[in-house]
Amino acid sequence: MRRRLLLSALAIGSALVLVAAQQAATDSTQSVRNGGIFRIAFHSSSGLDYVDPALASFAPGWAILDTTCAHLLTYPDKRAPDAYKYVPEVAKSLPKISSDGKTYTFQLSSGFRFSDGTYVHADAFERAINRTLLVESPGAQHTRDIVGAQDVLDGKSPKARGVSARGNTLVIRFTRPVPDFLHRTTTTFFCAVPPNLPADPEGVRAFPAAGPYYVVDYRPGERVILRRNRYYKGTRPHHVDGFDVNLSALSPQDPLRLVDRGAADWAYVTSGIYFDKSLGLVAKYGINRSRFFVKPGFTLRMLAFNSARDVFRNNPSLRKAVNYALNRQAIVDGTSGRLASVPSDQYLPSTMPGFRDASIYPLNHPNLKRARQLAKGNLPSRKVVMYTANSPLPVMLAQLVKQQLAKIGLDVEVVAIPLHTASYAWYRKLAHPGEPWDIALGLWQPAYVDPYAYLNQLWDGRYIGGTNFTSFNSSSYNQQMRRTARVPGKSRRNHAYGALDARLAREAAPAAAIDFLREPTLVSNRVGCIVLRPVLDLTAVCLK
Repeated sequence: MRRRLLLSALAIGSALVLVAAQQAATDSTQSVRNGGIFRIAFHSSSGLDYVDPALASFAPGWAILDTTCAHLLTYPDKRAPDAYKYVPEVAKSLPKISSDGKTYTFQLSSGFRFSDGTYVHADAFERAINRTLLVESPGAQHTRDIVGAQDVLDGKSPKARGVSARGNTLVIRFTRPVPDFLHRTTTTFFCAVPPNLPADPEGVRAFPAAGPYYVVDYRPGERVILRRNRYYKGTRPHHVDGFDVNLSALSPQDPLRLVDRGAADWAYVTSGIYFDKSLGLVAKYGINRSRFFVKPGFTLRMLAFNSARDVFRNNPSLRKAVNYALNRQAIVDGTSGRLASVPSDQYLPSTMPGFRDASIYPLNHPNLKRARQLAKGNLPSRKVVMYTANSPLPVMLAQLVKQQLAKIGLDVEVVAIPLHTASYAWYRKLAHPGEPWDIALGLWQPAYVDPYAYLNQLWDGRYIGGTNFTSFNSSSYNQQMRRTARVPGKSRRNHAYGALDARLAREAAPAAAIDFLREPTLVSNRVGCIVLRPVLDLTAVCLK
């Protein structure tokens, strides 16, 4: 049955990718009209957290800021797989890396300018890096290993001494090798910013930017206005005159209703909302035909175990018991639905190069016999506290988990928290010492596409208190993750990560993967130049 399920999922996924690619290819051959304002709609409470590149922490903000960003290296405005191969942007070429892997030297191009007309030099990136350390930024996970970063985090210095900028030369020195650093530079945390841009913990609301567009005005809960940077001379495609973002939609469904009737051109909401039967989008548009697209996504939905608390600390048997007790397909069917996600028992997406399907836990039924065997003698407490977001789908998921885990003797108390489960604030809360949760629902959305962002950042002990919000800390797996990150050669490294992913899920089980959300996109009938990677590439869009 598992094989049939996997083959079905792969067939659907392959069809989605093929048709979406054909549609994107069709769009690319259409004549492109420049001009016009592209209209976006977000839900008032969960659509956008910040427009400050140091603080924006999940997909809607990243999508908006990507239009404003000039990176050292960037992911091209192209379809997969080219969409995830970094190329130089402001940097003239890939950096020179020292033999010990700790020092990166970038030479910058001289033609980039901010929207106020000033030129971009190396100090624009020096300031971007230091701002991630000066405010409570999710980007600090990418810069904390720079020499002197801890002094900035501790309030002892305004600058990390490991970052130096002279003219168009930028040098970054790390305390240890950081094998995924070039991928990190593609994130919005590394956007060039004016050297005098304040480090406001509340975030800046309008600022000069060096990408194709810049933020003119931001009023939280109301609107964001972006307009074309007339000084931009880079190579990124940019066709519209700007973006008007409506932040006042009252329900998660409302942004999609606006797009459906042509009052907005695009919206971003959680995957499952697109398949709400009251919206009827599939029946009205079909999938991957003209306006409604679905692509494989990179967002992992999981049950994380708190290794700092008695129930799951040093208790891999119970963590594995929970994995065996879950009926992942029933959870998918009861929440997001089969079109919205694909069940998984591993931490890397199946589209990640090197992924291997190890068939560790059942996907469409529990193995209660094995789960009870593992739980027997390993239940320090039958009472466990599960944190979830205080919104309908996450609460529904938590109730399904409660029912399923009761069958192995666990009494789950569901605690609903008024935070989005993909936001930085959610993970900061979970990472706070003493926070009384045992299981937590998480939506993990890495800021860049590399296996390091799934395995090392989630489970390496050096990230405890940050991205490792579960406090999982195994000396053996710490060594394995760090060694795998340094494997030479892209193909060999990818395959090593694929093997590590399977071992980690099978033997240590620091979390129970549930599924990977697909990435739906609904656009109005006037949108052209559609590039899905897998979120709509706003910079590349045009209006028909």
